[in-house]
Amino acid sequence: MMSDMAMPTIRFDLRLPEFATTTRDAQYAAALEQAAWAEQHGFATAVLSEHHGTDDGYVSSPLVMAAAIAARTSTIHITISALLVPLHNPLRLAEDIASVDIISRGRLAIVAGLGYRVEEFEMFGIDRSKRGRILEENIEVMRKAWTGEEFEYQGRPAKVTPTPFTKPHPLLFIGGSTEIAARRAARLNLPMFPAIGDPALVDIYNDECAKVGYQGWIMLPHGPGFVHVTEDPEKAWAQIGPHALFDAETYSAWQTPGQRSNVHVKAQTVDDVKASGVYRIVTPDECVQLIDELGPTGALCFHPLMGGMDPDLGWESLELYATKVLPRLS
Repeated sequence: MMSDMAMPTIRFDLRLPEFATTTRDAQYAAALEQAAWAEQHGFATAVLSEHHGTDDGYVSSPLVMAAAIAARTSTIHITISALLVPLHNPLRLAEDIASVDIISRGRLAIVAGLGYRVEEFEMFGIDRSKRGRILEENIEVMRKAWTGEEFEYQGRPAKVTPTPFTKPHPLLFIGGSTEIAARRAARLNLPMFPAIGDPALVDIYNDECAKVGYQGWIMLPHGPGFVHVTEDPEKAWAQIGPHALFDAETYSAWQTPGQRSNVHVKAQTVDDVKASGVYRIVTPDECVQLIDELGPTGALCFHPLMGGMDPDLGWESLELYATKVLPRLS
């Protein structure tokens, strides 16, 4: 893939609604195979997310899945967007991140998220109103832990080994979609990866960076949340539409006031999903055009198991991309 084109990525959240025709084990196996396939076909990144206690089994242990992908691949980067840092013990989280970074030989990136679903904070006994402070404290603890030196944690001696492959630690972004998140990222001297492509966040982040004397950087998301390549879009919509509507409806139902995302769609019908532009089912010609429109700052996001899709549907899209789109890009 040439550097002036949209970045191809592959994403997995491993949701499985009741109406899905595949099985959980088949879905996980397909995700690993598809991640390896993506590496072989020039994809830049495999993206995982995190949620807990959902009826559809949304991936709850993304670091475990990241380790599995890392063991099956050698060059593709693996990003967890987002890792819900306040829900974790920071010492154990530092250990797990370091281990995955070693397995991947430095291919891991973390987008540190606050989390927002009330149910998740209740499940783990975490005070949701303190999530911002907990996030910052946990990041501070992890940074100390990744040095490999002994330090004091809650009045007790702590030491985390082994240290990460990447020095001083794996690439760590602050996520979020608010002014508070942008200023937090700058204060913590960390790059930012917002959930929404709002240029105002760039100005806020840069303003705070100037105040604290940090030369930071921010990546705005740009591109649809789901791309599927097919020779027959109408047939594909008939097959995929229920999965896309499920994905959109449940994600929208989770949103809390102030929560913003590029992939948030308020949909009641499949037609609403189609009209949103977030879910794109395209022909090979349209895919080439989409890549051109997105440009080098965009991401061409394949989500081949989205909403519990049968893996065979996802494979059809990936193989058509390989045979009818990819040769036209190089």
